Amino acid sequence: MRGFKKAKGFENLNFELPKRSTLHSAGYDIAIIEAMEIEPGEIKSGITGIKAFMMDDEVLKMYPRSSLPRNYHLTIPNNVGIIDKDYYGNDLNDGAICVTLHNFGTKKVSLKKGERVAQGIFQKYLISPHEEQVTTVRKGGFGSTGK
Repeated sequence: MRGFKKAKGFENLNFELPKRSTLHSAGYDIAIIEAMEIEPGEIKSGITGIKAFMMDDEVLKMYPRSSLPRNYHLTIPNNVGIIDKDYYGNDLNDGAICVTLHNFGTKKVSLKKGERVAQGIFQKYLISPHEEQVTTVRKGGFGSTGK
């Protein structure tokens, strides 16, 4: 199946797991669990305390909530975050998801604990039938497969 759990180190904190807001919402609202401030031009990661599990042929795509640029002049700098199935439970950080935000405005932005900053959408993907067998196992997080 697919869904969300609290990542190691966050199990005893009081916060809600992501959920869809309406019957036909595609995205699960992702919130930060600590207040944060982001200076103009700064790129900073917000802690969510969650990890995501999914089927072998699925990915979780993280998009900025539509109100983020309009209300706060914030966006996700790489436009979409990709959370692979094998990020869940990896040795380095247990698959804890952070949301990286860029303040492209001219004023400091203050976000409150529990503020919804992203939406996560589970999606199926295809692989090439001509691909060589991949056996590499993930050992970490950001950029870990390129090391």
